[in-house]
Formats: sequence, structure tokens, C-alpha cells
Amino acid sequence: MEKHAPADYPVTDLIARRWSPRAYSDRAVSEKDLRSLLEAARWAPSCFNEQPWQYLVATKDKPDGFARMLACLVGANQAWAKNAPVLMISVASLNWKRDGKPNRHAQHDTGIASGFIALQATAMGMQAHMMAGFDLAKTRETYGIPEGFEPMAAFAVGYPADPSILPEDYAKREVAPRVRKAQSEFVFTGKWGQAMK
Repeated sequence: MEKHAPADYPVTDLIARRWSPRAYSDRAVSEKDLRSLLEAARWAPSCFNEQPWQYLVATKDKPDGFARMLACLVGANQAWAKNAPVLMISVASLNWKRDGKPNRHAQHDTGIASGFIALQATAMGMQAHMMAGFDLAKTRETYGIPEGFEPMAAFAVGYPADPSILPEDYAKREVAPRVRKAQSEFVFTGKWGQAMK
């Protein structure tokens, strides 16, 4: 299933085709393809080329590890993410390597790297669904994440499936039109809140 963005202005097809499904097929993501997704993150831009991101990865072909990561998600996300062949959690390193001082750009840069994964997935016929709904404390405990590192987002990655595999409320959301704010709501010029014309 594809859901092209109804963009007001032209964007590259890759961006128009990227979306966040909940219905995933049981088709496995090969090791090579998974490495390509992570390679996309590797080449994301970051302040001073710090590359402050880390990724925890679980695949369905390793059921124990997959179950551990799935258990970190909130119940509403577990209900559909259990079908995805790959789960990930992004983690930002909050301090600069060079001097240990706080890096206020780390979360931004980790988000960019995750965005690159999402676009690479789209280019490869997959999709990635980012989730805020996961238990930070449980994730820290499960994976032994040390201080100075912040779990940022969980996401499911895989090949989209027919929405009919989902419970009815999720299936309705899956086929609903894609909606975004107008640029006038977030693009300003001259002063805060003054829409660019």
C-alpha cells in the first residue's frame, strides 16, 4: 500500500512516498538491507560531524531479542509493531566527545539520522514508523544504557501489508488521508508568527 503525500509544492518522490504504516508483512529484512538502512544513518549530517547517535536493533529472526525490545513499547504500539520484522530504538549521546560538555544539538542530529533511515527504507520498498510510545526507564534497564545517553524514539521497519491485518481502529487510521499543517503555520519571516508570503 502506498500513500503519496498531497504536497502543495513539488518534493522529491522519495519524500512523497514516505509514510508511517502500522500494517507490516511478515517478509524478513535481509542482513544486507538492514545494514543499508544503518549506513544511511551513518552518512547523516551532524554538528561538527559528532555523529551522536546509537541504535539498538532487534530482528524477528532472533525471537528473544525481538521480544525484549517489543516489551519496551507501550501496549498500544506493541499491538501492531509485533508484526514488523525489525524494531529499533535511537539513542543520543548528550555530551561532546572532545570535552564532555553538553551537546545541545545531539537530539536534533539523532533525529536527522533516523530520518535518513526512514528515507532509505522508502527507497528500498520498506517503511519506518517512528514511535514516542515506549518506556524510557524499561529501555534503560533492559539495555544497560548509561548516564549521558538518552533514548529518543522507537521505530518499526519493514514491508507494508494490507491494512486488513490490523484491528479495526488501526485499519481506519491506515487508510485515512495524510494531513499536514500549512506552511503558513510554521514558516515565519520578519518576526515570530508572521507567515512568509
